[in-house]
Amino acid sequence: MPPKKADKKPAKKTTAKKTVGKDGKVKRKAKVETYKIYIYKVLKQVHPDTGISSKAMSIMNSFINDIFDKIAGEAAKLARYNKKPTITSREIQTSVRLILPGELAKHAVSEGTKAVTKFTSS
Repeated sequence: MPPKKADKKPAKKTTAKKTVGKDGKVKRKAKVETYKIYIYKVLKQVHPDTGISSKAMSIMNSFINDIFDKIAGEAAKLARYNKKPTITSREIQTSVRLILPGELAKHAVSEGTKAVTKFTSS
């Protein structure tokens, strides 16, 4: 796969690919959802002239999925302990504080608060 140029946007996967099976019927491949386009956008914000290999991108995608699972699992536990049926931004914030270490948790909480404020204001 050739390296992507800084001025090009990554391609979005909008439709599932079609393949023809042995019996002649058209089969659709399952659409795989990843964080790759978002990782690429953030990379370009932080380091506009830096690229990323497909293997490094795959590792970053796995990392984000892993962190998501840990935070969601912890938030679910917190909701269950408090006998609440819903995971809110409060459970997510507490989960982030419990899972991420020190300064990283502080930055994540402030970015999350900023994102929630921006979302609710629009």
